[in-house]
Amino acid sequence: CALATRLFEIGSVALSETTSPRTWAYAVLGCEDFLHANPANVEVESVLREMSRRLLELYQRNRTPEWPWFERSLTYANARLSQALIVGGASRSDHEMLDSGIESLKWLMEIQTGPRDVFAPIGSDGFYHCGESRAFFDQQPLEAWASMSACLTALEVTGDPKWIHEATRSYDWFLGENMLSVPLYDAASGGCHDGLHESRRNRNQGAESTLSFLCASAEWQDAASRNESTAFKSNTYEVK
Repeated sequence: CALATRLFEIGSVALSETTSPRTWAYAVLGCEDFLHANPANVEVESVLREMSRRLLELYQRNRTPEWPWFERSLTYANARLSQALIVGGASRSDHEMLDSGIESLKWLMEIQTGPRDVFAPIGSDGFYHCGESRAFFDQQPLEAWASMSACLTALEVTGDPKWIHEATRSYDWFLGENMLSVPLYDAASGGCHDGLHESRRNRNQGAESTLSFLCASAEWQDAASRNESTAFKSNTYEVK
């Protein structure tokens, strides 16, 4: 435990030189988990504050009423950016940061909606650039996990039950509630298919996709154990 703590502290120093918003976002989320076990660590707390501040400044520079987002495009792991602002705002009691995270996540989940109100993440075959048409395919498991996780964070921070619905949509994408009505999780193999193409699912079951589903399932079940809502209880899926 002491070695892991020291390695985390050493690695966190390098974050000041990074320029990627997603690196900043994952740093905030990692620091939050670290601080749960080490709440008195001033250095890691400082990293969390700095990375969340950078994200807020980025959001403020790029946000418009029609496009309330951090960048002029939606690419990959989008929900982690909003989630990091929510975490940073909650940890610092910074209402502007928290409100920005909630606003951006709400808009993102509206965008990530397909026919029949199913979750439809931004497709990696073109992504979504401001002023252009969004790509609906290829949809990636990583996006479903990130969106579900961000919505569960929003639920925990705000207590607003609408986030249960949004988290459910994201998680159920794995189980067949998607634009093709086919499950990505394969109960026979225990793996998860690599994505959703326009007319079929990707046959490959890679590590990133499988881990995305397993981590999403673990996070969902943890949230269900801490929440009394029947919506959680009725949608908890037992991984075989």
